[in-house]
Amino acid sequence: MSGQTAWERLGIHLKETNCLESIQRTLYWDQNTRMPSGGAAWRGEQLALLARQLHARQSAASYADLIAEARQDWHVAVAAAGAADNSELQARGRNLDLLEQDLRRQQALDPDLVSALATAKAEGYDRWQQAKVRSDFSLFAPALTRMVSLRQEQARQLAEPRSCWETLAQPFEPDLSLERLQQLFAPLRQRLPELLDQLRSGPRPTSLSWDLPAATQQQLCDQLLEDWGRDPAITCVAASPHPFSITLGPRDFRITTRVVAGQPLSCFLATAHEWGHSLYEQGLPTASHQWFAWPLGQATSMAVHESQSLFWENRVARSLPFAERWWERFAAAGAPLGSAREFWGAMNPMAPGCNRVEADELSYGLHILIRTDLELALLEQGLAVDDLPQEWNRRYGELLGVKPADDAEGCLQDVHWSEGLFGYFPSYLLGHLISAQLSEAMTAAIGAPEDHVARGDLSGMLAWLREHVHPIGRALNAEQLVEQVSGRALSAEPFLAYLEAKISRLSPAMSGSS
Repeated sequence: MSGQTAWERLGIHLKETNCLESIQRTLYWDQNTRMPSGGAAWRGEQLALLARQLHARQSAASYADLIAEARQDWHVAVAAAGAADNSELQARGRNLDLLEQDLRRQQALDPDLVSALATAKAEGYDRWQQAKVRSDFSLFAPALTRMVSLRQEQARQLAEPRSCWETLAQPFEPDLSLERLQQLFAPLRQRLPELLDQLRSGPRPTSLSWDLPAATQQQLCDQLLEDWGRDPAITCVAASPHPFSITLGPRDFRITTRVVAGQPLSCFLATAHEWGHSLYEQGLPTASHQWFAWPLGQATSMAVHESQSLFWENRVARSLPFAERWWERFAAAGAPLGSAREFWGAMNPMAPGCNRVEADELSYGLHILIRTDLELALLEQGLAVDDLPQEWNRRYGELLGVKPADDAEGCLQDVHWSEGLFGYFPSYLLGHLISAQLSEAMTAAIGAPEDHVARGDLSGMLAWLREHVHPIGRALNAEQLVEQVSGRALSAEPFLAYLEAKISRLSPAMSGSS
């Protein structure tokens, strides 16, 4: 390494770290898609070993020294540059800020805790799968109890000036406070139930009474991805119990979907959603190993990530112009659809149900509010894990007016808590708010998304996102990005305005009119 600068040596170290992390993610991909259940225990040992090695690399004194040396070189370069505006130096400074922050967090954690968390994640995922298949929460409860305890200990060890929940939310939503979250969610807590009550008092949409074969659904999904520009050389699609998107390398992007019996549009909408995630990952500044390794090449936040998946799922795939272009394909595949409006209504039922992933844009937010409140109750307010199913069902009855038939339809439906992803769920609803506000900015700049969909040309929208959203990486946090693009602070109002307008337009479809 003679002759290399500290910055160059740091880049090499980070690239090697990211290679290890990509191996970790590859094992996770396999665990969720192809691994037989009997491999869970060994997979847990593999992931625990990798977690220990990664923690050692990311907390080592030699690594800290390397960051410090790179920071000193940066100070020298800034002094030499004087008042000159140097974007490269600014980017390096931001990268070092983020690396120093992560170093402090890694050094605060006990290696034994890191290993225990990795093992608990693998065990929790396996227990969750078994419990969901049997619809028996008692099979999962011990694993969840242990995960809650481990995450609470993690927050204690990090010792940040935040609550337990806020501390655990930071990797997903940097700089987010619970006070700010509740401020953003307050209008939704009030308005979403009101809108739901209004719909209950009007004509009710008829539930779908048809289905499509799994192979047919997959063919329609393949057509969608082809229309939306999927490059098979760098993308892969598989099936998993819970749809997700993951990046394994600079040119290795994976998504998963699932076919749900009796839900013929579920796989299609999940594909649109996960492809939105993948498009964002493909648009991040990962052109070289340096950018793939450095923090600025990572996603701004999970809420921004969700805003991108929700944009393609809701503003594109659930739009009326999309239904007008696609309904005949579904009809030809066997769907009993007589018109585009009928297809559009099926894509947007605006009716409460028990399942978050299958929820429409109106009721979806209520699913997230319930999960957020339950996370806070589990981590900070003493809710016993054994009481979770009962509390879950009670809140669903109060907020959505529905009752899960069993644990699988209730508190076992999501994978997130099995992996200890506390603080993640609010990102989904924040993503709705961000998507709406970014869509307003897009409309002002290049025209409404629906107009682009009607023309059958999505390239303009993707180009706009590639310029204004995707390349930002972690240069900003989520709210800073929104303010930069839209010119104002993040608010629930654009989302509520969009939602109310859509409900108004959907009313004829719901009443059966053409």
